[in-house]
Amino acid sequence: MSGTKNRQLILKEIPKGKLGPEHFQLRESDVPKPGTGEVLVKVRYISIDAANRAWMQGTTYRAAVKAGDIMAGYSLGEVVEPGDTKLKKGDLVFGDCGWQDYAARPATELNRLPGLEPVTHLLSVYGITGLTAYFGLTEIGAPKSGETLVISAAAGAVGSVAGQIGKVKGCRVVGITGSDEKCAWLTGELGFDVAINYKTENIHEALQKACPDKIDIYFDNVGGEILEAVLFQTNTNGRIICCGAVSGYDGELPTKGPRGIPGLLVVNRITMRGFIVSDFLERFTKAFQDLAEWVATGKIKVREDILEGLENTPQALIGLLNGENLGKRMVKVA
Repeated sequence: MSGTKNRQLILKEIPKGKLGPEHFQLRESDVPKPGTGEVLVKVRYISIDAANRAWMQGTTYRAAVKAGDIMAGYSLGEVVEPGDTKLKKGDLVFGDCGWQDYAARPATELNRLPGLEPVTHLLSVYGITGLTAYFGLTEIGAPKSGETLVISAAAGAVGSVAGQIGKVKGCRVVGITGSDEKCAWLTGELGFDVAINYKTENIHEALQKACPDKIDIYFDNVGGEILEAVLFQTNTNGRIICCGAVSGYDGELPTKGPRGIPGLLVVNRITMRGFIVSDFLERFTKAFQDLAEWVATGKIKVREDILEGLENTPQALIGLLNGENLGKRMVKVA
């Protein structure tokens, strides 16, 4: 790697309001040398997720990102120096490699990936995106044929896959999204039964119309006012899958939460459960097999939103938080 430089995107400061390009700084450093038990990874694709923004607010399922840190992010990369580990040069791996060209990471913190084409599917439908949708819906939602499933951020990475799995399971699927274009994509290409544009429709009235038998399962990616609206229309023994709360990630933290949660949970015996995908690590193989079968048979259509260039990673995240993407957003680095 002599003469090669490692470009890195640094979180220059913690945003006090909306995230902007001014909060990042691009710098160059030497390519790191892997230590004992580490491998050198060349980053090929960076996953862009709403969680990237949440990490700036404090500790979640990983340590918080602080001012001056290399911006954290999960990536698909290629092993270029395996060192003393069991990985081999050329292996594809997934891990928290940060927003940079090269990363030295402990081999124990990387997952070796199978070789398949297109390789980007390893970050989308077969990666954390697809697995999150799969386990959230099948394990927590426990869908039954004929039930009504509502999904927020339905045109995003996780939501679009979760809705299609819901159709596989025989649900009536209602997607909530933020534009007429996205609504048309959900119903026209992905097979959702109804799509609601929350920016132009009254969410309470739209849900009543779309869900005449009320709501059995809600896959929540946004929290906030939409969660509140769904709660008031959830059936007895309904299930709420708490996957994300993007409405509170970017900007000032909300001072009030959804109203009515304690009483509605008790009276309607609603289950409300959060999760992260690693809770189901021992079942990844079965999930991959199911997802691969559904993709092969056309029951799941994969949409990927790929931007190019490490320098464009900040704008990719800012755009995602503003609802620009259809499907899984990622940045091609190399």
